[in-house]
Amino acid sequence: MLKSASILLLSAAPAFAAGRAITTDDLLSLARISEPQLSPDGARVVYTVGVPDMNANRVARNLWIASMNGGESKALTSTGRDGGARWSPDGRRIAFVSSRDGAAQIYVMSIDAPGEAKKITDVSFGADNVVWAPDGRSIAFTSEVYPDCRDEACNTRRDKEREENPVRARVYERLLFRHWTSWSEGKRNHLFVVPADGGRARDLLPGADFDVPPREREGPHPIAFAPDSRTICYIAITDAVEATSTNADLFEIDANGGQPKRLTTSPGFDGAPAYSPDGTRIAYRSQARAGYESDKWRLMVYDRMSGKSTNLTDAFDRSADTPLWSSDGASIYFNAEDRGEMPLFVIPAAGGAPRAVTPNTFNGEFDVRGNAVVVARSSLASPVELFALGAAGPSSDHGQAEERALTRHNAQLLGQLELAKPESFTFRGAGGVDVQGFLLRPPAFDAAKKYPVVMLLHGGPQTMWGDTWSYRWNAQTFASPGYVVVMINRRGSTGFGQKFTDDIANDWGGKAFTDVMSGLEAVLGKYSFTDRQRVAAAGASYGGYLIDWLESQAKGRFRALVSHAGVYDLSSMYGATEELWFPEHEFSGTPWTNEASYDKWSPSTYVLEFGKYKTPTLVVAGEQDFRVPYTQGLEFFTALQRQGVPSKLVLFPDEGHWILKPKNSSFWYSEVLGWLKASLQ
Repeated sequence: MLKSASILLLSAAPAFAAGRAITTDDLLSLARISEPQLSPDGARVVYTVGVPDMNANRVARNLWIASMNGGESKALTSTGRDGGARWSPDGRRIAFVSSRDGAAQIYVMSIDAPGEAKKITDVSFGADNVVWAPDGRSIAFTSEVYPDCRDEACNTRRDKEREENPVRARVYERLLFRHWTSWSEGKRNHLFVVPADGGRARDLLPGADFDVPPREREGPHPIAFAPDSRTICYIAITDAVEATSTNADLFEIDANGGQPKRLTTSPGFDGAPAYSPDGTRIAYRSQARAGYESDKWRLMVYDRMSGKSTNLTDAFDRSADTPLWSSDGASIYFNAEDRGEMPLFVIPAAGGAPRAVTPNTFNGEFDVRGNAVVVARSSLASPVELFALGAAGPSSDHGQAEERALTRHNAQLLGQLELAKPESFTFRGAGGVDVQGFLLRPPAFDAAKKYPVVMLLHGGPQTMWGDTWSYRWNAQTFASPGYVVVMINRRGSTGFGQKFTDDIANDWGGKAFTDVMSGLEAVLGKYSFTDRQRVAAAGASYGGYLIDWLESQAKGRFRALVSHAGVYDLSSMYGATEELWFPEHEFSGTPWTNEASYDKWSPSTYVLEFGKYKTPTLVVAGEQDFRVPYTQGLEFFTALQRQGVPSKLVLFPDEGHWILKPKNSSFWYSEVLGWLKASLQ
């Protein structure tokens, strides 16, 4: 039985922009801003703008530039295949990655002559993770190779032999043999250095049978040049069984090659290295526990002379994300999830309490140069745009930075739409613990009316619903047909302290289930405009698992359900997924060492409980999803069909865990919203 719940409204009254409801076409025409990078003098920012190209069925990406003092932004490239720009140390050039001529290669372009780009790499399998040497003479990057090949001719020959071989059999002798959407073909990501003016790219790790960075969890800036340009720091997982290990460490290697030096030995993941301006220290983020991808990210500083690391955020019960040094080396910036938002923080490098330098907003990617700070900010009511922080904020002892908008790529379209500002609320969840959520009202809202409720369930399970824009589960698009959208940060969510995150381990259908059901009842009891007779729920990944769980456990409470990439049978999931550390942590072992836990928390166990399955359900999956193999959806759909439950299966043969191609995304929204409409009208 659900416990009674009280609810506390945390935000001001809802506000709307005058206009019409957003459509899927609107959503798929918005500019997607990412990868902001400040020039060395902090005066300009170069960034990537992606716009879906429906005809080509892909997102076209180009480079843009804006002044930190304001004014119009302008495009630097127009090929639709460019991104990942990085400034040269003198601020006169940018290096970037482009697939304009096939495989992604590194190009260098004068900032005063945009469009006249010179290709400086010609590696068989493309380039990524561009980093300039501080002296401007060379560029580090990563690229796939066959580990036993020592030159490009070997890589090209091996790939040609594979393509021409009529036998397509794959043969493996160890885990990890596939990941996300791709099968292993015996290649590894290696660290390379190439002259900035072009020339032969040198593999610094020839023969290495590991990836730089780890394919499983690259994270922010996985490689870094030391200020003297002589040394490069990188991250790698060198454990023999990658499928069960999250043990990435920091390594240093001479930029001319040689024997790497391991810097860290934590049993968890160490990543995001950043050298201090004087080169004596490396800031990085680290997880202490082995095999747990959602452990707290600690902000660490490694002293290169003593070889010792210091934890700067032991008393800070949030996970530090991207560490970047201030220009004087006295402070370190990082962002961290906090109750549905992601403020930017600064902390003394010598130790002390972190201080927020932005309002309680969601700030994703950011960059720092001197006194200049740029953040990529969004909300549930607006897609990402860039904002500049004033010099007074970061350099002062207290208070927040003054800020101003730098880009307005989506202003014209947004001005036509009516988008609700999210309302944050709290209620009592399982065990009386405070749980937070967001509520969005529909367009043309009338408090005298009754509106259907759609509850969205986030994945992870250790992620959160943030006050941030999404193109895959866009809350405004779900609200647009006339629905109240509810998004609950149930147990297991990040940004609410590590214990709150840890509480879902070996308890997938326990406190989290109580939290979402209690939150739903709290909303229905508090808001008179919600129709408790017309309620639906939709979710993906772990959110899809929770949908499968609700099918039997919620006793017919919902009119309709949508399960995307949902985990249905934990034992069969274990045998087919790739990152085995995940289920082994979440269920305290394997299906043969802890069978009881796998059985207890599998939705498949409860097919016949509570009067069988009843709720009409849409099941969606991508056939290239190796994280939650699409067969999980097939099993669930079969159980629904065999019990006579109205159900529908939608499979995308060319998609993985996420539906990314624009035309597929449009079709996905039409199917999901159509399913909800049929049940909630």
